[in-house]
Amino acid sequence: MNKFFNYLSEAFEELKSNVTWPEWAEVQRLTIIVAVFSVLLAMATWGIDEFFAKSIAGFFNWLKA
Repeated sequence: MNKFFNYLSEAFEELKSNVTWPEWAEVQRLTIIVAVFSVLLAMATWGIDEFFAKSIAGFFNWLKA
């Protein structure tokens, strides 16, 4: 158990002393970019799913007729 706490302590020390953190303005800008692309990807996935769902339903309705 002592090894685990030692590992956590060293990890936090590494984060504090050796990691270069971005500026707050850059974090905000990149967060907005990720959010916009996430929404666009979700809408594209929804559109493709709707297209294929209607295509398959139309195909099976055509087979019934």
